Amino acid sequence: MSVIVARLTSLRNEIATELGRFLVLWQYQHPVPQFALWWRLVVKRLGDILGAMAGMVVFLPAMAMIAAAIKLTSKGPVLYSQERVGRFGERFSMYKFRTMRVDAEANGPVWSAGDEDPRMTAVGKFLRRSHLDELPQFVNVLLGEMSLVGPRPERPQFVGELDEQIDGYTERLIVKPGMTGLAQVHYRYDQTIADVKRKLRFDLLYIRRMCLLLDARILAWTLLVVLTGKGIK
Repeated sequence: MSVIVARLTSLRNEIATELGRFLVLWQYQHPVPQFALWWRLVVKRLGDILGAMAGMVVFLPAMAMIAAAIKLTSKGPVLYSQERVGRFGERFSMYKFRTMRVDAEANGPVWSAGDEDPRMTAVGKFLRRSHLDELPQFVNVLLGEMSLVGPRPERPQFVGELDEQIDGYTERLIVKPGMTGLAQVHYRYDQTIADVKRKLRFDLLYIRRMCLLLDARILAWTLLVVLTGKGIK
């Protein structure tokens, strides 16, 4: 009996936490009715599951070729996981194809220098430019840690620093991070604080206008980025 009571208490606390998070997001979506926002979130999650499953099937041949190319051209694992900060500060392991040398961060985490980063492998430069290194994150989407569309998840070390330097930075954490997002298709990888500030404006705009139609447009833009290797300015 005590086990059942403990589980019911835990479930009540989980529901209360999720309700509180929902109300925080609703403040950004105002004046969207609460039921409409709830329905949007349900549809978004269903879309994430179906989209991730479809993506894994469609890109399976490409993922196999990428894995072989990485293995044949550099030492180290094909995949690597990195701790990132997700919704409301929850941490999770994000998966990517390895694009850098295995000792790339032997002296600690540093920001990427983009396509010219000397730590990247030859195959890694192509994967980073085409964003194909992100494909393993379909697993994170299926696990519910990420969404197909949302702000990019950042590393814990950088989140603390950026929160101190940029007002409202952690507001982007009220939704699940995404494989792609409004900021990613409009701007390059973060290299400076100015880059982060610009992308934060896109992230907060996405949160305020989040809907299925906007997600579809961002996914279409992302496909264009993958095909051309360039972001939309």
